[in-house]
Amino acid sequence: MFRRRIDTGEWKTGQQIPTVEELARECGVATMTIRQALNILEQEGLIERFRAKGTFVKERPKQDLWCQVQTDFSGLLIGRDGAEIEVLSIEPGASLPMRHSDIGRCAESYRHLRRRHTRDGKAFLLADVFISERILPLIPEADFSRKTALRLVADVAQLTIAQAHQTLTIGMPDMVVAEMLNISLTDPIARVERSAVDETGELVLFADGFYRGDQVRIDFKL
Repeated sequence: MFRRRIDTGEWKTGQQIPTVEELARECGVATMTIRQALNILEQEGLIERFRAKGTFVKERPKQDLWCQVQTDFSGLLIGRDGAEIEVLSIEPGASLPMRHSDIGRCAESYRHLRRRHTRDGKAFLLADVFISERILPLIPEADFSRKTALRLVADVAQLTIAQAHQTLTIGMPDMVVAEMLNISLTDPIARVERSAVDETGELVLFADGFYRGDQVRIDFKL
């Protein structure tokens, strides 16, 4: 709630915020809870506290942290400016999670890539990418650390993508995702699932991505 007051300008830069006691009365919680919340805001660089003076909203340099989740196929093929892709692991002969078998016909086996996307040294996306082993020889391994998940298969000349699908849900991270994205278990994440089916009906790609909730944005042209 306090973060939102800062983000919306209700608490303006340089403004002194209410005292711990006043916030505790307003929120109906113990003063210790308020102090813990303010400690987190101070660690995040949102406020600064001065003895005998009070707590003030801190001026921060403007940064373009937003990671826009595209809503059309051509947009999903475009990499994010300044982003780097780190391949954390590669697992051959992997099976696709069963809950996704209704999207298309599962391939006999998949190559499972776990990748982490960073910008300016800060991780914003952790993704599990499953690529059909049948088409893997057509994809240069160097592309694993250069291209978006859908572009990995869209750039295969011998392959025609007949269907592509994207689903986004909001939730909480598990311990692995929280550690990889350097967030807490109570921070929100945006989970984005993407799939591509070829002309034969085979699910040639499935990507399961977890975005930091404080950096993701979706724009729709109405």
